[in-house]
Amino acid sequence: MDKSKLIHARTCVDNVNYHIVWSAKYRKPVLINGIDQTLKKLMTQIAKDKSFVIRAMEIMPDHVHVFVSAHPKISPSYIVKLLKGISGRLLFLYYPEPKQQLWKGNLWNSSYYLETVGSVSEEAIRTYIETQKTRG
Repeated sequence: MDKSKLIHARTCVDNVNYHIVWSAKYRKPVLINGIDQTLKKLMTQIAKDKSFVIRAMEIMPDHVHVFVSAHPKISPSYIVKLLKGISGRLLFLYYPEPKQQLWKGNLWNSSYYLETVGSVSEEAIRTYIETQKTRG
């Protein structure tokens, strides 16, 4: 077969949106006193470096809500691994105090909640995340 005559089909693929939630170990309220703002900056930089977009984010004292948009080639579990792994390591470098409150020095609980968000409910998820602080 003459491969020079083959035409590669290019498909137009939209990004996939995910709502991701995870908590600090033991749901300890350690994401306070400036740690929350540093975490937002860190996660925004991680997303930029790894080619996905954080569309909305809210840091609660004991958990995190993130609304992410990424190319389908980037798996959602890889996004979670990046956000939790890099941010946890760097936060302990900047703020070593919370490490003493958490067993084995892990900032994040090993589990997380993830849902794929369609375009119909995108605005509902964004509003939900943005109003988390006022619901407490």
